[in-house]
Amino acid sequence: MKKSRLPKVYRFICLLSLSLILVLLSIIPIRLAIAINQAPQPQAFFILGGDPAREKFTAELAEWYPSLEIWVSSPPDPQKTYQTFQAVGIPKSRLHIDIQATDTVTNFTSVVTEFKQRQLQHLFLITSDFHMPRAKAIATFILGSQGIAFTPMSVSSKQTNSESLLRIIRDIVRSLFWIATDHARANL
Repeated sequence: MKKSRLPKVYRFICLLSLSLILVLLSIIPIRLAIAINQAPQPQAFFILGGDPAREKFTAELAEWYPSLEIWVSSPPDPQKTYQTFQAVGIPKSRLHIDIQATDTVTNFTSVVTEFKQRQLQHLFLITSDFHMPRAKAIATFILGSQGIAFTPMSVSSKQTNSESLLRIIRDIVRSLFWIATDHARANL
């Protein structure tokens, strides 16, 4: 009776795929280190929309960094966002509002190409304190895969619990899928 070669081929393909994923993931810390070395200070603000307190915090902080552009991803009310920044004297020309994102992963994926085109290598990442662990996990993969470092800045919120580990893992998997499919798309 002849043994089937399918299990050996299947194991080989799985092992090869896993090895490829590990090699690709090991490149992210290297790209982040290079970005920090080349741009030790943040070059722009990146606010994850969802809470106007994040915008108010950034507007006050942005007064101290007049040369940095401000990127806001899917704010609840873009018109109020403009008003928040104009109230502290920040011109509309510094403000970029992206309304494409529908969740935290797409907050990053919808603007990362713009960051690359503008040669941004280091960002202030601003979100609420309870949301920061998940935002940092996603940023590490999405921004890190593109050679963009980030400095997290948390805004205090009334929410006392951080987001669940399950949500963080789910969004890491989604980020990895985005990296894999974006690279696949780029090679076509």
